[in-house]
Amino acid sequence: MTATARIHPSDPARPAPAAPASDTVAGYHAFTLGQFSFARDEYFVTVTWPAKGHRQSHTMSADAFLRALMRDVAWNFFYGLVNFDAVFGTRNLYGRVEIFAGRYNEAIHGAGLSYVEAFDSTDAMARFKEILADWVNAGFDPFAAPAETENSPFGEKNGNNLAAIDRFRIATKRMTGLPGDSPLRSDADGFPVNRAFADVDQGEPEIEVEPGFEGEVHAFNLFKYLSRSDVTWNPSVTSVCGRSLFCPTTEEYILPIIHGNDRVEWFLQLSDEITWEVADRETGRPRSRLTMKAGDVAAMPADIRHQGFSKKRAMLLVWENATADLPQRYERGELKPWPVDF
Repeated sequence: MTATARIHPSDPARPAPAAPASDTVAGYHAFTLGQFSFARDEYFVTVTWPAKGHRQSHTMSADAFLRALMRDVAWNFFYGLVNFDAVFGTRNLYGRVEIFAGRYNEAIHGAGLSYVEAFDSTDAMARFKEILADWVNAGFDPFAAPAETENSPFGEKNGNNLAAIDRFRIATKRMTGLPGDSPLRSDADGFPVNRAFADVDQGEPEIEVEPGFEGEVHAFNLFKYLSRSDVTWNPSVTSVCGRSLFCPTTEEYILPIIHGNDRVEWFLQLSDEITWEVADRETGRPRSRLTMKAGDVAAMPADIRHQGFSKKRAMLLVWENATADLPQRYERGELKPWPVDF
């Protein structure tokens, strides 16, 4: 395929248009962002965009769209591509963000029906948060596993769940549990042990420090910390060493987005099992299917997209390289998309 998508910059001097209060279906407001429109009804979300002189459209199940949108917002557009599905998603340009429809779908893009528009990240984030606030019903938590939230993303509008969608993401400076750094989790802080991890030891390591090194040595029980996670598919930074980030997370059911890498990610399976479907980042053509069990280590290359499936809540450590210019170096071909040659 040789078709290309024209990227349409938004007007930085003009704020994203407000959603008209009268434009509702089943009690839900419709929204626009640049040339994109977003609408939902009792069951579905429909996204439209311009291409070849007409409005093209794409439909997703409301729960799948909201779970994906929640991650995109919470992760501040994350690294690289956040594909909501095989058609719609975002690409982080770090300060700006591209919103696309069909750009990374081989058939739609090849037919010249894809569309990409770039926005200031703050403008796009504000609109996405408005959509979440309006479209997430009371009782539905888009961050939770299906078994842990009411099946209420569907039907007519019924209140909201601002407490769930406005969770504050704590940033770690050095390591979780250090004085002045991100806190550990406990019952008292509203983090009980998850039902899937009732057998996880809740003890903490005993630290013996040589005289003169008090306050310079730290450790905590990572398994205990993860056993008390109240969300799924949401990496939390627990240690920072230069540009090296350890981002452990707990996974259950399906990763709500298909992540398109712009750098290599290392996965360390800490417990149970996750199956990954891996495809080409640009076209979506399947590359491999990988089943990781406790103790397995894998590298996700910089030119793929991946989605995980976990039938039981599992612990995963994601090791990220936060070096600022990595995406540009990969795009210029200075770095191979895989981390090592054998």
